[in-house]
Amino acid sequence: MAIERTLLLVKPDGVERRLIGEVISRVERKGLKILALKMLKLDREKAEEFYSVHKDKPFFNELVDFITSGPIVAMIVEGEEAVSVVRIMIGQTDGRKAQPGTIRGDYSLDIMKNIVHASDSVESFEREYKVVFSDDEIVAW
Repeated sequence: MAIERTLLLVKPDGVERRLIGEVISRVERKGLKILALKMLKLDREKAEEFYSVHKDKPFFNELVDFITSGPIVAMIVEGEEAVSVVRIMIGQTDGRKAQPGTIRGDYSLDIMKNIVHASDSVESFEREYKVVFSDDEIVAW
């Protein structure tokens, strides 16, 4: 099995609802390593870069407006097959359809305000993490 890294964000709604600790706790209890962690507020330019894969979609501006509406908590998570493991942990994008026991299934009833974002592939991680972290902020252990 491959050791992978993935980006996990607690979005503004998750921060506002004080779910940061819950998300971190689930990651740690699963046995994944957190290699980098910080709270920040994305500016519009960074948010547009982050969501650039959606720039031609009708919901692009809404995504950017939402992610810039408040602080986020970003973390780089590492472990065996971390991308798929974290995607399973967070649940389906639409919180109304996410399975109970997942982060979105337990805390979200919305498709946009769905508490968290996680990279959907190793390639997405390689593009996304650079928007919020520099390489010298990642601690290998």
